[in-house]
Amino acid sequence: MDGIVPRMAPHAKDRLRRRCRSCNDAKLKTRMLVVLNLLAERQVAEVARVCQVSRSTVYNIAQRFQEAGEAGLIDRREENGQRKLDEGYLGLLYEVVASSPLEHGWKRPTWTREMLIDTMRRETGVKIHPATMSRALKKIGARRGRPKPTVKCPWAATAKLRRLRAIKRLIKSLPRGELAFWEDEVDVHLNPKIGLDWMVRGQQKDVLTPGKNEKRYLAGAKNVHTGELIWVEGERKTSWLFLLLLDRLVKQHPKARVIHVILDNYSIHHTRQVQAALRTEKGRRIKLHFLPPYCPDDNKIERTWQDLHANVTRNHRCSTMQELMCQVRGWLRRRKAA
Repeated sequence: MDGIVPRMAPHAKDRLRRRCRSCNDAKLKTRMLVVLNLLAERQVAEVARVCQVSRSTVYNIAQRFQEAGEAGLIDRREENGQRKLDEGYLGLLYEVVASSPLEHGWKRPTWTREMLIDTMRRETGVKIHPATMSRALKKIGARRGRPKPTVKCPWAATAKLRRLRAIKRLIKSLPRGELAFWEDEVDVHLNPKIGLDWMVRGQQKDVLTPGKNEKRYLAGAKNVHTGELIWVEGERKTSWLFLLLLDRLVKQHPKARVIHVILDNYSIHHTRQVQAALRTEKGRRIKLHFLPPYCPDDNKIERTWQDLHANVTRNHRCSTMQELMCQVRGWLRRRKAA
């Protein structure tokens, strides 16, 4: 190893060791370790293995140390001038990624790295390489994902906010002897929902589908305070299924004076059959509170159905509806027990 790094006095090597131990810069510390191992007369291949770098990197570090001593180990990118990916650039990039390309004059509705580079160049005057844009996107936590389809609520913003606040007040100040539940229905398809999954490189997993689809429906109610879940099943999503759930609620909570049900505006909740049932002796214990139209995120039972799909129906391999529903019931019972 003679000649690859200059010899150092013992006190100089001790100083380098102390600086290496106290160094917080991982890359600079690695370069110091390479030099210290070379000074200990270890072979280049051994140094590369121990420091987990390539042999060419060992030679480069040794050359820099020969030319400038310890100063040659400092990251030379400091000489490149002001960093391009500063806080201002990353903050603006966050806003651009959160917006639509159509808002910035593009005809394409989804972003590419090249479009982001050009848009940011127009906004900041800074042009970067696509690889640098990839690093910038990672820094701001951006990811490629599937947008969520939504329908705009037709109500005025003030009316929507007023209804949601009234429901929150009801939940917060629920009188003694009264209960409140989030209510919604969910579809269970024999043809599996296709969702993201981990796969090894070069593999695309197969999800076998029965071909001819079958459906079952669940109507569920989730206690706003305890999380208790009550559900019923049906082969059709009709008012009968909804009324079956209301009947189950009344039977399981015979001492509740009023059972408040918070639900969406689906048509099966408004039929004359439902209105007639609510006028009966049992029905008068039920009070319906309708959410603003197209506000699924405000119905807290939706998360339960999302978990059901994630744990059971997405990418499932059941060949019959009976097998699938057995798994659905099992998951719901385990969740109820938890």
